[in-house]
Amino acid sequence: MNDTRVPSRMFRRADEDAQTARTGSHTPQTEHPAYQLAFQDLDFLLREDLRPIRFQLELLKPTLLLDEAKIASMLVMYGSARIPEPEKAKALFELAADDKARAIAQRLVDKSKYYDVARELARLASAFPRDEDGNRHFVVCSGGGPSIMEAANRGAADVGAESVGLNIVLPHEQAPNAYVTPSLSMQFHYFALRKMHFLLRARAVAVFPGGFGTFDESFELLTLIQTGKIERMPVLFYGREFWERVVSFEALCEEGVISERDLDLITFVETAEEGWRVVQDFWAAKDAEG
Repeated sequence: MNDTRVPSRMFRRADEDAQTARTGSHTPQTEHPAYQLAFQDLDFLLREDLRPIRFQLELLKPTLLLDEAKIASMLVMYGSARIPEPEKAKALFELAADDKARAIAQRLVDKSKYYDVARELARLASAFPRDEDGNRHFVVCSGGGPSIMEAANRGAADVGAESVGLNIVLPHEQAPNAYVTPSLSMQFHYFALRKMHFLLRARAVAVFPGGFGTFDESFELLTLIQTGKIERMPVLFYGREFWERVVSFEALCEEGVISERDLDLITFVETAEEGWRVVQDFWAAKDAEG
């Protein structure tokens, strides 16, 4: 009896039945959509009634892929899809047709230095060693798109490290940048679930200059920390001059809608080395506290 092998499962696997269903007989009954297996019926899965199921699937698929890749924590990098690397920014300036366009192009040239900063920060984070269980930490994660997001994934690729890209389906095509690890390049329909996956494994977030999307992601993060929904982590804001020009944090305090201590949630930095040092010091202090 001790040599008897008990099978690990008794039911056929779903993929086996799916294959059988594809190669079955062809009759009016089997050809009708009603006969399709539910999980093979895209029209069924896309019904309005199935939105809760699609939420679950979009939460579950990235979770399983990241778990299987042994990614325990991430350095998430937010930033504009419109700030190119310096050489491309200069080329755009040369193409500017009038004074207004040249003024905007010059501001993009000024901010293009953050492409290189993001790339270097990603290099530094990607060198963090695995733990004793083989889990990876501070794996670089971006929105998977161009510009600052590209710089993040590119920096990881520079040192032979894998990186995550969480892309989103938009009315205009947005392909993943060429530096995202293909097996860690994921596409989302729901902004809310994409933002959740940014933060589920985040242990530090670097926020570079950006527009509505960057504001949405970074201010949701600040709100979650402010309200105690998630534990505090390093939140690096790159480009104090930019941020203080477009958002008056002090005015929010003066208006009484946030407290002065809420400003401590943000650390303004300029260089990759400075930002990575803030992250290391924060978690070293946490480790010392026990």
